[in-house]
Amino acid sequence: MTPKEVAHLLELALEEAYPSLQAMSPETRTTPLAPGKWSPQQVMGHLIDSAANNHQRFVRVQQQENFIFKGYQQDQWVIQQAYEEASWETILNLWTAYNRHLAHVIRHLPQQLWAQSRHPHNLHQIAFKTVPEDQPTSLAYFVADYIAHLEHHLKGLIPGFSTRLLGTSY
Repeated sequence: MTPKEVAHLLELALEEAYPSLQAMSPETRTTPLAPGKWSPQQVMGHLIDSAANNHQRFVRVQQQENFIFKGYQQDQWVIQQAYEEASWETILNLWTAYNRHLAHVIRHLPQQLWAQSRHPHNLHQIAFKTVPEDQPTSLAYFVADYIAHLEHHLKGLIPGFSTRLLGTSY
């Protein structure tokens, strides 16, 4: 897949998910999905954090030879930002706008860097679908992994959500 095709998949996921998320009742969106798990509102906050972290990674990767990126403590981020107390409309609008911007960034990633093998990396630590430390990876994989992570969470929130990358060999 090209950067433009992957950006389009991200846009399709946003278009498909937004109406269902917007229609979610206050009780549903604030109730944890299971004991000790996040509520849908917190999951969406986590997806904002994921977008923020991956945004800077997608830009930095164009300026460095390796794929070594800082991780983040996702549970702490969700707690510290008190997503469960934030406006649902604000969360949805921020998530949508941020991912539309990421689609724009992805669409404009240089084709010559897209499939280029990169090593070293720390995708064995920070990726959704990890890559063994001794194997090279690519920007194409890294970006697709971001979208698969997003789709994974949306599938958990929206009955019948159709994933496009999850389960494929990207």
